[in-house]
Amino acid sequence: MKKICILILTALISTVATAQTAKSVLDKAAAHITVKEGVKANFKMQGGIGNTSGTILIKGKKFHATTPQAIVWFDGKTMWTYMKKNEEVNVSNPTEAQLQAINPYNFINLYKNGYNSTLNNTGNSYVVHLTTTAKDRKIKELFVTIDKQSYRPTQVKLLQGKSWTIFDITDLSKSKLADSQFRFNANDFPKAEVIDLR
Repeated sequence: MKKICILILTALISTVATAQTAKSVLDKAAAHITVKEGVKANFKMQGGIGNTSGTILIKGKKFHATTPQAIVWFDGKTMWTYMKKNEEVNVSNPTEAQLQAINPYNFINLYKNGYNSTLNNTGNSYVVHLTTTAKDRKIKELFVTIDKQSYRPTQVKLLQGKSWTIFDITDLSKSKLADSQFRFNANDFPKAEVIDLR
C-alpha cells in the first residue's frame, strides 16, 4: 500500500512539475514579446483562412500586421483591416479568436487562464501544447514551439473549429514603436472606404 501511495504521489508531482515547466517556458517566451518598447517579426501563415506572409509589430496587446493582401492595426480595443484590393477599411472590436487568427503572438494573452499545458522537448525546441478547459473558447488547442537557447517563439499552431492555422515566425527583435503605429490614419489612405462593423 505504501509503494502504491508513493507511485501515485510521484506521478502527481511529475504532472505538476511538467505544467509548471510549460508555464515557465511560456513566461520566458512572453517576456521576449512584451518588452516595453515593442517588437518586430516576420511571419508566414498557412491554414484555414489562406496562406500569406508579412511583418508584425507588437507592443503589449497592440499589433500592426502587413501582408501583400491587407494591413491590420489593433490598438488594444479597435481593429482596422485595410483590404488593398478593394481599398476598404473594416473597423471592428475583435473577439479573442479573431485576434489569435491574425496575431500569432496572442497566445501570451491566453495561456494563463482557461488552458492546461504540457511540455515536450523536440531537438533544439520546446513544444508547449495548450488545451482549453472552457467549452466557450473558440481556440481549442495550441502548439507553441520555442527555441531552447533564446526562448523566442518560432511557431504557433492553433485549432479553430476543425481547421489548423500555422504561423512560422522569424527575425524577432526589439523595436521602438510609437502608439500611433497601432491605429489607422485615414490621411494615409484618402481613397479608402471606411466600413464600421462595431
